[in-house]
Amino acid sequence: MANALRRCMIICASASMIGLLTGPARAAGVYDAGASDTEIKLGQTVPYSGPASYAGVMGRVHTAYFERLNKQGGLNGRKINLVSLDDGYSPPKTVEATRRLVESEQVLATFSSVGTAPQGAVQKYMNTRGVPQLLVGSGATRFNNPQDFPWTTPGSALYATEARVLARYLINTKPAAKVAILHQVDELGRDYVTAFKAELGAKHKGMIVAEATYEVADPTADSQVVKLAASGADVFLNLTVGKFVSQSVRKAREVGWEADQYLLSGSATISLLRPAGKESATGVLALRSVRSISSPKWADDPDVKDYLSLLREYLPNVDPTDNVGFAGYSTAKLMVQILDKCKDDLTRANLLKQATDLRGMTAPINLPGVTYTTTPQDYSPLKSFALSRYENDDWIMGQEIALTD
Repeated sequence: MANALRRCMIICASASMIGLLTGPARAAGVYDAGASDTEIKLGQTVPYSGPASYAGVMGRVHTAYFERLNKQGGLNGRKINLVSLDDGYSPPKTVEATRRLVESEQVLATFSSVGTAPQGAVQKYMNTRGVPQLLVGSGATRFNNPQDFPWTTPGSALYATEARVLARYLINTKPAAKVAILHQVDELGRDYVTAFKAELGAKHKGMIVAEATYEVADPTADSQVVKLAASGADVFLNLTVGKFVSQSVRKAREVGWEADQYLLSGSATISLLRPAGKESATGVLALRSVRSISSPKWADDPDVKDYLSLLREYLPNVDPTDNVGFAGYSTAKLMVQILDKCKDDLTRANLLKQATDLRGMTAPINLPGVTYTTTPQDYSPLKSFALSRYENDDWIMGQEIALTD
């Protein structure tokens, strides 16, 4: 008994000495590939080149935001390492880059990767591998499918949600409207138009008097705009993206088409409207859930000030009035909030759990009162908008409209 007690005292004393030498131990974390006591590795694909290169600023802002955060000590003592790769908005390149992120870089998750077609090309792969594909930079309905693709979440309002809201608004305020639609031949266009027509229903389907499409490889969509203008429509549903936004807005003005023109929320940015010319862009409408970084009304907002400070320090050549960059700042900050919810359980399963349980979480770019809400059954994050009008390089907010079912 005495020998046993003596051995216990020796062991306990040794343990105490180890504790004195090493200091207080940190609670053990639970990790998957891409996470450790010191690092969280994320990945993304962004079109730094190609037809959607205007969105490349998002990746640059993400990188700068995390670099600054790391200099300030990181998140809960961990540095965030973002591997941001160019895919040129080309699905085959997206596949190649994403495989590199998952298999070679061993990222914990991807976040805010851009584009419907590019991200659609890797959605099955990410879900088969069980790697979170979070805050996808697309509003396509396919990214809100918890049953078949639980590891994928959208990062913006769904095109279908936006379409339903606009259809209801037109039915209620302009039931005799004659609507002409221009959209790209892709999933975005199909999603929006299908939902818009479904919301009109049999009773109001006659509101659509003309429809035209264009391919992303087309040099312009000018001829389509001319055709639609000749239809006599008094509502122009302009669902273009990228360079086609400024081209179509300008062409509608050139041919004297005076229809109410609605843009996609994701295309309602100064960087896309400014090339159309002030005279052409004035009066354009959009359903928006985000604030405009260039608007004087937000000049004193703490997040706006912080974003502009980030640009001055890290990205002085980025246009401070470009909302695409501000969207990048916003998603980076949202991602940090999600990671913070994970605490020391940085497994892919827990990261997904936290990302799909956002209840009233806000982000810098959101309009006041607009919050992110997701559940394991519904990943669609945003469902309310403000009808806004473009004037003098600013968006004038009007009626708030929400989808309540």
